[in-house]
Amino acid sequence: MALARGPEDNICSARGCESPATKAVLWRNPKIPRPVHKTWLTCDEHTEFLQQYLAYRSFPTKVVPFSQVDTATLN
Repeated sequence: MALARGPEDNICSARGCESPATKAVLWRNPKIPRPVHKTWLTCDEHTEFLQQYLAYRSFPTKVVPFSQVDTATLN
């Protein structure tokens, strides 16, 4: 039994949200010398909020439909 939801559950990454993911926000921290890309799953309601949260920190982002994300390689 899992203690927390993970990307394999295809649920929005916003805190407390239980909605199914419809999009993915792809992002990375440019201050990390090694290019590590991260993915946050998101529902339609939280897409803009999560993207703005990352943009405020000057993290480059890209929003793609959830169908384009390989859930086996999410991090």
